[in-house]
Amino acid sequence: MKFQLETAPGKNLFTGYGAGYVAINNVRHERALIVSGEDLRFEWPAQWDDLAESHFEYLCAMNPEIVLLGTGPTQKFPSPALSRCLFAARVGFEVMATPAVCRTYNILAAEGRNVVAALWLP
Repeated sequence: MKFQLETAPGKNLFTGYGAGYVAINNVRHERALIVSGEDLRFEWPAQWDDLAESHFEYLCAMNPEIVLLGTGPTQKFPSPALSRCLFAARVGFEVMATPAVCRTYNILAAEGRNVVAALWLP
């Protein structure tokens, strides 16, 4: 799927996604990553089984208002113990399939929200 309308100029936005990739500001990425309005980071585990509490602490240190976790082609929930730092810091946290994260992230970014998406590619 390709998105056309840019509603948050100067911010990182998902401009497309498909099997095995996402496009951010029209640049294709084919590995797990973290996206915020100002930053792209690749310090995200390549495999679900490698996910640890330290990864959520890394997200929390980015001081987001909301974290969206894209779990690939299907929704998969991490152990609550892994993400407890987000709850302790009162950071909103949603888990979705990666395509849903792309759409939701763009809406929240367009609203001016401080959103961070951490995702695995479908």
